Amino acid sequence: MLFMCHQMAMKKEAQDKIKAEELRKAQAGSDIPIIWILGGPGCGKGTQCAKIVEKYGFTHLSSGDLLREEVASDSDKGRQLQAIMTSGALVPNEEVLSLLNGAISRAKGSSKGFLIDGYPREKGQGIAFEEQIAPADLVLYFECAEETMKDRILARANAAAVKRADDNEATILARLKTFKDNTNAILQQYVEKTLTINANRPVEEIFLDVVQAIDCVLKKKQKVSA
Repeated sequence: MLFMCHQMAMKKEAQDKIKAEELRKAQAGSDIPIIWILGGPGCGKGTQCAKIVEKYGFTHLSSGDLLREEVASDSDKGRQLQAIMTSGALVPNEEVLSLLNGAISRAKGSSKGFLIDGYPREKGQGIAFEEQIAPADLVLYFECAEETMKDRILARANAAAVKRADDNEATILARLKTFKDNTNAILQQYVEKTLTINANRPVEEIFLDVVQAIDCVLKKKQKVSA
């Protein structure tokens, strides 16, 4: 019985890999753009993502949201993820990639583009994404002053009904340092496809730069597919 279960598990894993490879090949030659959205907590990337979705009709995918949705579904995988997160451990990248891959696959027929929000968080995740799902067409990095991000996070924390233990200045600064160190490695890996945007400016001013970058990507994709 155990042997049969093991065989079935291996068969499903092999089928999932085949589907992932088919999607990766299809997406690599597709005119549907994939854009990574990077920026520290409090940089305003959530606001920009909402404006991108409104203007272009792109699909906004957040790895954090996908994890929470899977947990809320009370599926077997959701319960496994809940146990991992409750223990304080990091969810394996394979699981996050699987959720992203599934979400992209489901939306592919109707989506005009994909915003991958907050992912990758480190260089290895970016490499795995491009190998298993598809190459990113553009990386938008919203660069914001550390002091500005810290003040925004503290303001949000003070306004929240439920206070989190890690919403204090020392912990926030440590989170921002970790983010900066990891992001620098990602940006160095993807210099040619990265646009760094000054996120200390007004929302509409920032969005003008975002629109210019996305329009450029869309024109390139259209030329390739023509």
